[in-house]
Amino acid sequence: MQYDDYVSLGKVPVNSVVCTFRIDPPTTNAAAAVAAESSTGTWSDVPDTNYVKKISAFIFERRGQMFKIAYPITLFEKNNIPQLMSSVAGNVFDMKNVKNLRLEDIEFPRSYYTAFKGPAYGIKGIRKIMKIRKRPLIGTIIKPKLGLNTEQHAERAYQAWIGGCDIVKDDENLSNQKFNKFQKRVFNTLMMCQRAENETGFKKAYMPNITAETNEMIKRAKFVEDHGGKYIMIDVVTTGWAGLQTVRDHVKIPIHAHRAGHGAFTRMENHGIAMRVIAKICRMIGIDQLHTGTVIGKMQGGKGVFDSVHALQDRWRGIKSCFAVCSGGLCPTHAPELIKMFGRNIIIQAGGGIHSHPKGTIHGAEAMMQAVEAGMKKISLTEYAENHTSLRLALEKWGLSKMERE
Repeated sequence: MQYDDYVSLGKVPVNSVVCTFRIDPPTTNAAAAVAAESSTGTWSDVPDTNYVKKISAFIFERRGQMFKIAYPITLFEKNNIPQLMSSVAGNVFDMKNVKNLRLEDIEFPRSYYTAFKGPAYGIKGIRKIMKIRKRPLIGTIIKPKLGLNTEQHAERAYQAWIGGCDIVKDDENLSNQKFNKFQKRVFNTLMMCQRAENETGFKKAYMPNITAETNEMIKRAKFVEDHGGKYIMIDVVTTGWAGLQTVRDHVKIPIHAHRAGHGAFTRMENHGIAMRVIAKICRMIGIDQLHTGTVIGKMQGGKGVFDSVHALQDRWRGIKSCFAVCSGGLCPTHAPELIKMFGRNIIIQAGGGIHSHPKGTIHGAEAMMQAVEAGMKKISLTEYAENHTSLRLALEKWGLSKMERE
């Protein structure tokens, strides 16, 4: 087959995976090379058959640098994300005749995505577990991220819970280091979680990081389940798709997905893989909540954050929607702005923005809850802070967000 055979502009794809690529140079020949390399083609002429032509990918739409390529479903093994990504996001990134290439979006036919389990709980299920009907969930990450022993870690979590946090998670760097062993940390922190529930009367949850070799992750997840844990956390990018699928197949509690390492793929605007692609795959495999960025805060963000939230929460028949986790350089003053931008089906998660409150972790968590209350009631933070001391101190430390100033 020649490259021209991979071009069918205007043809309507049927039962196909559709990938949107940003291609530089933006020529039909370069796009055809991508379609060929990611499906049935190679660099030179080889004998082929009518069947090979029938199942080959084809370009069906072009808009500037953006090319839509359809991949007939026959090209892919069901329930195998590594094989999918080896095809549409594999050798194509190394091709000489493509200077820059970015996989901007991926769309799956129902016949493909229903082979995956999807989220076990999703937004509705998590809300039911936590008994939180309408507002965003409030979370924190234990800080400092490394160096606390298991007792200090559990105590810091307890302070966050009684201050108002719903969920507390390990940092993505923390696993089973000698200064903070996994099983002892889980045991101690879950005990403090139960204590916080008893004292506050509200549901609380701890998300231990089980990231490790796949078999070890299964053992750690089982340990969490056996000790009454409500959640597990996984660094999904560094774990890999196969490891994530295996964990989803073996655990019965919600999966919190951290995206550490995603920037290696997503940060460049003209090369790599967009975060919404990662978000869609994570949702399809079966995470329940995923870090998406914030637009505000310390991490790189923008339109791609909104795209990721939509990827997690747009309607997929038969696949539950997921919580978007807003995290990275946040403090209480950001909460109303996040609610206005993304709605209430988010998790607002702050580390330093809670633990570095002038009066400590308890008041930091309390300030975040007060800021969320203000956002839900559509009351300005300045007005709400008049009768809420923890929020007032947070405003004095961090100031108002841009939206609040305007």
